[in-house]
Amino acid sequence: MSSSQGAGQLIDLAELSGFLNLGAHNHISLVGGGGKTTLLFALADQLNGTIALTTTTKMGITRTEGHTVLIDPTDEELSEALDLRRKILVWRATDGHKALGVTPQQCDRWFVELCDHVIVEADGSRRKPFKAPAAYEPVVGASTTLVINCIGAAALGTQISSGCHRPELVAKLAGCAPSDPLTPERAAAVLTHPDGGRRNVPAGARQVVALNRMSRTDAAAFALADHLVDLDIEVVCVAERSMG
Repeated sequence: MSSSQGAGQLIDLAELSGFLNLGAHNHISLVGGGGKTTLLFALADQLNGTIALTTTTKMGITRTEGHTVLIDPTDEELSEALDLRRKILVWRATDGHKALGVTPQQCDRWFVELCDHVIVEADGSRRKPFKAPAAYEPVVGASTTLVINCIGAAALGTQISSGCHRPELVAKLAGCAPSDPLTPERAAAVLTHPDGGRRNVPAGARQVVALNRMSRTDAAAFALADHLVDLDIEVVCVAERSMG
């Protein structure tokens, strides 16, 4: 898929894997802001083969989408569950309302040895639609083949201090103040910065920016998509609801 296919074309969530032209063997790390969990489960529904779904940080325990959950399984236990169920949600432990993540090395091993696909929520944003990563984020496995950097369209136009996670870092990378609005140009600056959206991306991994929960009239989000494509960044624009 060329970058130009992403700009201006709004797709249904159900079209995501086809639009991205995903193959038979993928290690996908979802990073950034709004929409990571939704995309994780959508890709699990759309891809064939055996799939390990997990996090290397934390995720809510209430969203399992009906998938079998294994807590700290051995490789043998995971392999047996994948043979039976095909798609398994794996956590290291639970703590209150949060699931605690596995190590990136485990994700790498599963991808190489156990399953067709590994899909990982590899970042946290405290329910904010946009963020810049701290020095220890995101937690991405070395064998990752695709990094999807998520941004909720609602972030654009909001004041950085209130609409973004780690607003001081967002403002620093965008070259503005936390009291300033998140414009398409400022969001693009963060997404393309080596200490922003490009942080911890393995060499050779494909990168895609996913603009989530967009509407047909979302001018700021489409402006961001156009700006990113001009910078040769691959973009997918995901509709806020089914267009069917």
